[in-house]
Amino acid sequence: MGERTYDADRGGQAGPGHDVLVSDEERERVVERVRDAVADGRLPLDELDGRLDRIYAARTRGELRAAGSGLPGPGDARVVDGAPGSGFALGVFGGFRRDGGWVVPPRFTAWSMWGGGRLDLTEARFAAPETVIRAVALWGGTEIVVPDDIDLQVRGFGLFGVFGGREGRARRGPAGPAAPRVVVKGLALFGAVVTKSRRR
Repeated sequence: MGERTYDADRGGQAGPGHDVLVSDEERERVVERVRDAVADGRLPLDELDGRLDRIYAARTRGELRAAGSGLPGPGDARVVDGAPGSGFALGVFGGFRRDGGWVVPPRFTAWSMWGGGRLDLTEARFAAPETVIRAVALWGGTEIVVPDDIDLQVRGFGLFGVFGGREGRARRGPAGPAAPRVVVKGLALFGAVVTKSRRR
């Protein structure tokens, strides 16, 4: 039988590998979970320093598991059961904006016609593991800002316009298999649909 080890990201149970020394990467992943828990209100701010001290002092996987106990796994906090916001935004001779801690529905449609719009998903939560955003810009423009810790796929077409942006996964660290996925499907006709990445 192979050695059972503790998975610091998934909150797995400690086995014979609980005394294995932790790596810097494993430690930083748990630190990220603690910060997310504070931002989500799951962990009181006055407990942050104590948690971080225990994490950085942990030498084994067992100690690291204890320091990160009770926290959601990677990506878990981004997908919520809360009621999503509106699934439609329209900017005609004007603009629209969605940002902050809103809950993004599984399907969202954005139209920009002789106007502009901005969707900022940096602090957003998602109603489903995969979100499809349909963005149409007719003589207008739509900007979609995504955090760098999610999967992003960009598909679309620009006719006498601009369509494009970043796609893929964060470069600063593993997003984890539970990370939300956003699929942007767009059409730009004499307009622009652009995605931008921002650190969460």
